[in-house]
Amino acid sequence: MDQPHSVANPEQVVDTMIGLTRLSKLHRAIVAGSGSLQLYLALRRRGFVRVATTATCRIPRAQHAVGLIAGQNSLTAIEAALTQISPFLSASAAIAVLIDSRESGLCMKIRAKLEQMGFRIEAGVRCEQGLVLSAYRQGFGQIENAA
Repeated sequence: MDQPHSVANPEQVVDTMIGLTRLSKLHRAIVAGSGSLQLYLALRRRGFVRVATTATCRIPRAQHAVGLIAGQNSLTAIEAALTQISPFLSASAAIAVLIDSRESGLCMKIRAKLEQMGFRIEAGVRCEQGLVLSAYRQGFGQIENAA
């Protein structure tokens, strides 16, 4: 018998996000989304001590090298999480977004939003809970300075 979608192994998502963003224990990471607390705790259990949530990090200063967004999210919720996490990310940050919705065309809409925010899509990996999309900012500081 198949397991329900919501009971899938969350550790696989954490492993995928760590691998795609090349997150090391030296990097500062920030997490957002409805599953941010679970993701935060999973990272802390693995020894990532420089991780925070948008609720626990007081002032956004573009100091985080990696952003992770997880949870059961709609397009609106993912866009809100991206907007919320963006000020915390450095000019050359990596980001991973768990897209678990079956909504038609959601992946393409998230991809367009990431590109609009200065990210270049690197990879997408399917896992039990959905699709993890990863992207990197490259030259975002130069674009920001020109504006």
